[in-house]
Amino acid sequence: MLTVVKNNFENLFHLFFPNPCLGCGKQLHKGEEVLCMGCESQLKITPFHQHHQNFVSEKFVGRAKIENATSMLLFAKEGMVQHLVHLLKYQNKKEIGIFLGKKYGKLLEQEQDYSTIDCIVPVPLHATKKIKRGYNQSELFANGLAETMHISVFADGLKRLNLGESQTRKKKFERWKNVEHDFDCLDESLLENKHILLVDDVLTTGATLDACCSVLNQIKNVKVSIATIAVVMK
Repeated sequence: MLTVVKNNFENLFHLFFPNPCLGCGKQLHKGEEVLCMGCESQLKITPFHQHHQNFVSEKFVGRAKIENATSMLLFAKEGMVQHLVHLLKYQNKKEIGIFLGKKYGKLLEQEQDYSTIDCIVPVPLHATKKIKRGYNQSELFANGLAETMHISVFADGLKRLNLGESQTRKKKFERWKNVEHDFDCLDESLLENKHILLVDDVLTTGATLDACCSVLNQIKNVKVSIATIAVVMK
């Protein structure tokens, strides 16, 4: 009897307070979170975290001093990943970042390359942009990772100094010049002697992550690994 009453209450609750899948818009069923099973099945997680040398890590060879690098998903135009990233960055769907972070964190904690991570540092937004948007999407992803990896997030580990221009339509060299001196660490003592997981949303040329690594690598006895929500395959 109690089960019937509970189910009826839940059905009535969802009638007035719908909980749609952020992928397709259909009503989520019990046990589903953020995405329905159908949409979640479209998220093909890459195997990069299982291989020390991979497509992502090769992007940084000869550029940034890193231990490991990985991306959770492949970014394709008009695909599910692009849709979710857009919702996360521009439509205030913060739960997407946390959801993906928790999911990926469960995988990373099982890998030897990421077993010595001490803390997570998200790529920062400039203060003006963060106030305008209301949050940092990379920090949300970091929070999800931290929850399942059982480590801390240093949200203020790096500071973005310049507001700069959008990187979206810039070519590779232009992206690098645009962020070359954009970041700083305000308190190096917090990160000394640590293996840091530097996280961002989408990896394209890697210019932003390069710039962050150049700052972090100047800190005493620091190791840096990288993880992003997605990577553009080109």
